[in-house]
Amino acid sequence: MASQTLAEKILSAKSGRPVRAGDLITCGVDLCTASDTTAPLAIRALEDMCGGSAHTRVADPEKIVLVIDHASPAPNERIANLHALMRDFARTHGCRLFESGEGIIHHVVLEKNLAPAGSVVMGADSHTTTYGAWGSFAAGIGSTDAAAIWKTGRTWLKVPPSVRIELQGTLRKGVFAKDIMLHLLARMGMQKANYLSIEFAGETIETLPLAERITLANMTAELGGKVGIVESRATLRADNNAAYSDVIRVDVEALDPQIALPGSPSNGRSLKTVEGKPVSLAFLGTCTNSRIEDLRIAAAILKGKTIARGVRLYVSPASRQTLLQAMSDGTMSTLIESGATLLATGCGPCVGTHMGVPADGEVVISSGNRNFAGRMGNRNADVYLASPAAVACAALNGCITDPATHFTEAGL
Repeated sequence: MASQTLAEKILSAKSGRPVRAGDLITCGVDLCTASDTTAPLAIRALEDMCGGSAHTRVADPEKIVLVIDHASPAPNERIANLHALMRDFARTHGCRLFESGEGIIHHVVLEKNLAPAGSVVMGADSHTTTYGAWGSFAAGIGSTDAAAIWKTGRTWLKVPPSVRIELQGTLRKGVFAKDIMLHLLARMGMQKANYLSIEFAGETIETLPLAERITLANMTAELGGKVGIVESRATLRADNNAAYSDVIRVDVEALDPQIALPGSPSNGRSLKTVEGKPVSLAFLGTCTNSRIEDLRIAAAILKGKTIARGVRLYVSPASRQTLLQAMSDGTMSTLIESGATLLATGCGPCVGTHMGVPADGEVVISSGNRNFAGRMGNRNADVYLASPAAVACAALNGCITDPATHFTEAGL
């Protein structure tokens, strides 16, 4: 067999024949997920496909996961009724439902080990790419596509070409995977990788913990990628001489902390260029950077200190499991003692449904993945994207601050 990329290897195994980029295939799906923003639409689509709810059937309920996380807890009657629809569907068909408070869909799936290396996962959410941190082929799809998978257990797709991102060197103190992704977005834009498999490799990958790999895979959605797969020597590697549409090399030792200016995740540049910019709200959360490792970084910066007067620091952990860890090791106490406000686990502040919508003219620094106008619920607020360390430093000082300097001074 000719040399293959990670995407070609996974899809060859799932389709039962050797495949190459550009091939049209059908294959089984190991898991199909949906949240409260997309599951109600998928449920209605499935009913339409099956001639009404009385005739609705699913191929394999064990391969369907629903999570209530985007507007959680329900902020109004309309959304509460959508949540009730999901609960009723899960009871009727025996599929898995993770309730409000369990966590952000992508982190729950990873914590429950539902998307192992080599699996094919389809999810009605663009950041389904997150599961590629473990070496799965995980792609975002529409609600109607999800309904078709629920009904048949299979999907069709075109095998994507692959771009290889080679990361070399060791990250300096105060620089993280989030900075790598903001650098790549500024370098590549949000269109160059459309429908590509973005495959991360190189010596840097071997040193990155799961939380950092999650950030890489998660933000391939912003690059336009079909999937983002992080190579692992232990489980899955591309063949030598595999054919790539492009190879992009990054010397991470040359990177300093990055920040994306309001309007687009691709508006990235060195954080130093906007150092001193006053902030109103610092947000630590989202599916990109809200795991225990992220909270611990912020707590190390804020330990024994108080956030700046006039600044709000909102913290939304990735999951119930993350919250329990943060409570048991003192991380959450440190954050709250510094002046942080603990929010429910979920996606509410990131998508702007509720909990933390900024006012007109306010400046927000967020550990999230998107900062388009209105993303956090107000088109008249300015949202900057940066690492959890930069978020914590901004909350502490009341302005955007280079976290690398803080790490050096504090000996972290």
